[in-house]
Amino acid sequence: MVTVIRGATVVTQNANRDVLVGDVAVEGGRIAYVGPSYDGTGDEEIDAKGDVLMPGMVNTHTHVAMSVMKGVVDDLRFDEFLDRVFVIDSDRTDADMELGATLGCMEMIRGGTTTFVDLYYSQDVIARAVEAAGLRAVLCWCCLDEEFTTQKGNPVDNCRRFCASLSGSNRITPAVGLQGVYVCNEETCVSARELSDNLGVPLNLHLSETRGEVNEHKRKTGMRPAEWLAHIGALSERCIAAHAAWLTPREVSLMGEAGMSVSTCPVSNMKLATGGIAPVPEFLERGVNVSVGTDGSTTNNTLDMFAEMKTLALLQKSSRWDPTVVTAQQLLDFATLGGAKAIGMADEIGSIEAGKRADLIVLDGKAPNLRPLVPENVVSNIAYSASSLNVRLTMCDGRVLYRDGMYSTINAEDTLSRSEGAWSYLCRR
Repeated sequence: MVTVIRGATVVTQNANRDVLVGDVAVEGGRIAYVGPSYDGTGDEEIDAKGDVLMPGMVNTHTHVAMSVMKGVVDDLRFDEFLDRVFVIDSDRTDADMELGATLGCMEMIRGGTTTFVDLYYSQDVIARAVEAAGLRAVLCWCCLDEEFTTQKGNPVDNCRRFCASLSGSNRITPAVGLQGVYVCNEETCVSARELSDNLGVPLNLHLSETRGEVNEHKRKTGMRPAEWLAHIGALSERCIAAHAAWLTPREVSLMGEAGMSVSTCPVSNMKLATGGIAPVPEFLERGVNVSVGTDGSTTNNTLDMFAEMKTLALLQKSSRWDPTVVTAQQLLDFATLGGAKAIGMADEIGSIEAGKRADLIVLDGKAPNLRPLVPENVVSNIAYSASSLNVRLTMCDGRVLYRDGMYSTINAEDTLSRSEGAWSYLCRR
């Protein structure tokens, strides 16, 4: 089947960052043509004249099953927030986790995210929701010391079994997670890194999210978290460090030497008032790949990558007293190409080029917040003006998942109607 999207302003994100007005043809889940005019006729023709066509965004850190927990733990100090979340997490059911994951997938599809990285337990349950929704995901099973977990058995062994059970999936990559150094000893961290290496999959971890985490780890080990992880050999090019807000220049250099990525989550850090600002310019200078994450719906309350991009820019500019410190093009790079690189899929997704997977979104060019709209300002409009509500169409792997208010893979009415019941159940717990 050939699908042709015609007449759009195409933000390719290719090596030259070309922006063109033209057509994109999709066949067999891949992009077959990008250019001014596709000569053939598609089995499906999509009129996108005046609209914006761009790569689907990559959210590199979230907890999608928490999407039914919005407002359960808001406006709390960080220690109290963690205590309440751990109590809820310890008693969640497969049913409410699958519903939460479906609701989160629904939100991301509506908002132009086609790939996400998730860090949680029971990823086998979440995988069912992701598979049905049609998104692309890297599902990282959360590993931590047995004394701190509510999982049955050893979390690293559980992760190993999960990864083996999902091998060969087309859109879902089973992967490894680390909760953080505050509940992960050396054996757990090294075992997780070895599992990531052996399977060739990403390793997502919370790193230096709070000042308390850093100070306590330094008191215990004499080293800051990133220094210690480098010292024990737990860092690698497959690591995606979420938050990474309390770092020294030496730690940033060690991360760059390891070839790792960060997933900066500015909204989450600001909402929890944990302080610290991810040193994005230093990451770029020292070879750390930068990507963007929303975190989960308890710390952000949305999975909106457009809002995350803009907040990232404003925080960096304001804190540095420098409006040039992060550009619109860099923001779009972080949300597309940077995310693709972080998960080892730079050759497959992140840009609109012939041969790549057809993970694409269309923004409504008639929306007043995007006008005036010309090739010269389209990238800035995406970074600073766009909203998730501007998304008209979302395609993942060549399949249209959402178009003009209609979902093709999710029963929206059923999912939404059941979400309040799940919320009430979790509140009671």
